[in-house]
Amino acid sequence: MIQCFAKFIAVILLCSAYCGAGEQPQAGIPKGLEHVWDPARYISIDEVKPGMDAYCLTVFKGSEVEKFGLEVLSVVRDVMPGRDAILVRGTDERFIHTGPVAGCSGSPVYINGRLAGALAFGWTFSKDPLYGVTPIAEMLRVSNPVHQKEGGIRPLADGPGITFDFSGPINLSQVEKKLLAAIPSSRQYSGGMGLLACPVVVSGISDSAREDLEGTLGPLGMEVISGGGGVNADVCDINFVPGACLTVPLVTGDITINIVGTATEVRGDDVYGFGHAYLGYGLVDLPMATGQVHTVVSSMMRSFKIATSTKIVGALTIDESAAVRGKLGAEAIMVPLKIRVSRYNDSHAREYNCRVINNRLLTPRLLQAVISGAALMRGNLPPDNTIRYKGVITLDGAEPIAFENVSTGEGLGEVIRDSVSPVALLMNNPYREVRIKSFDIDVNVVEKDITAAVWSAGLSKSHIKPGESIDVEVIIERYLAEKRKYTFRFDVPENTPPGTYQLLICGAADYEEFLKKAVPHRFTPENLETLIGALNDILAIGRDGLHCILILPAAGGVAMENAELPELPATKIMVLGDAKRATAMQAYPGWIDKNVRTGAIIIDKKIMNIAVEQ
Repeated sequence: MIQCFAKFIAVILLCSAYCGAGEQPQAGIPKGLEHVWDPARYISIDEVKPGMDAYCLTVFKGSEVEKFGLEVLSVVRDVMPGRDAILVRGTDERFIHTGPVAGCSGSPVYINGRLAGALAFGWTFSKDPLYGVTPIAEMLRVSNPVHQKEGGIRPLADGPGITFDFSGPINLSQVEKKLLAAIPSSRQYSGGMGLLACPVVVSGISDSAREDLEGTLGPLGMEVISGGGGVNADVCDINFVPGACLTVPLVTGDITINIVGTATEVRGDDVYGFGHAYLGYGLVDLPMATGQVHTVVSSMMRSFKIATSTKIVGALTIDESAAVRGKLGAEAIMVPLKIRVSRYNDSHAREYNCRVINNRLLTPRLLQAVISGAALMRGNLPPDNTIRYKGVITLDGAEPIAFENVSTGEGLGEVIRDSVSPVALLMNNPYREVRIKSFDIDVNVVEKDITAAVWSAGLSKSHIKPGESIDVEVIIERYLAEKRKYTFRFDVPENTPPGTYQLLICGAADYEEFLKKAVPHRFTPENLETLIGALNDILAIGRDGLHCILILPAAGGVAMENAELPELPATKIMVLGDAKRATAMQAYPGWIDKNVRTGAIIIDKKIMNIAVEQ
C-alpha cells in the first residue's frame, strides 16, 4: 500500500514538472531566449566572475580574424538604463599599445570557450585597454520584424523621419536648419565613458566636405576619417564569421563612405554585430558588407581602424540599443547618383557615379557630402565664383523634380539648397511614401562674380490714366563690368480704380518672397502632387532674373487650395466664403509682372509709386 502511494506521488510530481516546463525558463537560460540559447555555445552574465580569463576575436589587418587576450575585471549591473555589462581589460600587447579601438565594436568575447558578448564601449583617454562588453543575451534579444511590401516581404525602408512644416509656403532655406537640428546628440556618457565610435571611412571627397560630414555623423557617435576606397579582387570573397570586419556602405562607387564595425555572431543567415546601436530606431534597410582592414591607427585620444568595404552580401534590417542584426542575401534599396563637374581649373569635365543609402535622416546629408566632394575635388572655390547647375530627381510613380539655376559668391550653398532640400522634403513628406529612383546633377564652376545692383530706375511718367501705357527704365550695375539698361512697358488696365500703386523692381530672391505673400497657395502643398508642383515652381525661379512688378488691387476673384479664380462673380464668392467650409479662401491679388534674364544676380530692390488718375 505504501509502495503504491509512493508511485502515485511520483507520477503527480512528474506530471506537474511536465506541465510547467513551458512556463518556466530552464536553469541558466535567460528568460525569453529558450528557443535560441545553447548553454554549450553561450555563457550568461550570471556565470561570469572577476578574474576569469577571456579573449576576443577581431581583425587588425587584412581579413584575418585574430585572438586577443582579455581579463574579466567585473560584472556591472545597470551600467546604463536596462543594460548590464562585463568589464574586461586587454592583456594582448597590441591592445595595450592601442588602448580601446574604434571599429572593434562587436568583437566577440569568449569566456571558457563560450560566447559572452561583444566589445561595445570604452573610455576616452583611457591609459589601459579597458572595454565594456554587451552580454550576448541582450544582443540575441534583438528582434527581426518584417513588413509586407509589394513584391514580397522586406524590412521597412528606414525608420522614423524628420518632421517638416507643410502648413505654409515651402522655404528651402529652412530645410537645411531642420536637417541639422534632427541629428541626435552625441552618445557620450559621464566620466568619458561612451560607446565605441564606429569609424566612417571616406574616400574621394575633399577635406572640407569631410569636415561637413563629420558635423552630421559625429553626434551619432561616429568618427569620420579619410581612407582607401579601392578593393583588391582577391579579398572580395570573405565570409562572415565571428570577429570578421562588418561594414555598412553608406555610399558606394567613385566616392565611398563606409561604417566600420565587427560581426559578433552568425546564426544561419542572421548576422549580429556592433554590440550597440548604429542609429538605434529599430527597423532599417542598410547594405551590409564584408571588409578589409588596412591598419589600426594608434592614438592617445582614440585609436581606430581604417577599413574598406569589400562586397555587399546582405542588408541590416534591425538596429536596436544592444546590437544591429542583418540578413545574408537580403538587398537594401540604394539610390543611383550621377554628378558631372566642370571647373575653371580642370582640363576636362569629370563624372562621378555612386549609389547612396535610402534613409530619411541620412540620405540628404550624404547627398550633400557627395556633391560637395565632387565639386571640390580640384580644390576649394575662389572668392569670385559663379556656379551654373542643373539637375533632375527622378521619382517612382510621380512627376520628376527638375531644376536649373545660377549662383554667385555663395560657394556651394545654393547648389546644395536646391538639390538636397527637395530630397529631404520628398523623403519626409506626410502624404505617402515616395521612392527616389535616381539623382543627376551637372555643376559648372567659373572664376568670376556676376553680382549686380539696381543703379537707377526711372518712369516715363509718374501719373497715368487707366488704359494708358508707361515705360520703366532700369539700369543695373554689375560687379567689375559695364552698366546695362533694360526697358519695360506696362499697359494699365481700363478697370484700374484711381489711386497710388507700387512698382517693385527686384531680383529673384525678392520676387520669390513677393509671390509667397501674394499667392501662398502655389507653394503650400496639400498632397504629394502639389508638393512636387510647389517644388518645381520654386526651383523654376531663375536667380539671374530682373523683375518689374506693378502691384494692382484685387480684381474680385479668389484663390483656394491650388485653384485660382480671378474673375469669379460676387454671388459665387459668397457661396465659397461660407464659414462652414473647411477650405481657406483668400482674395486673388492683381499684378503685372515683366521680367528678363540678365546673366547677373540682382541683390537689392527698388520701389516706386505710380499715381492712376480718374
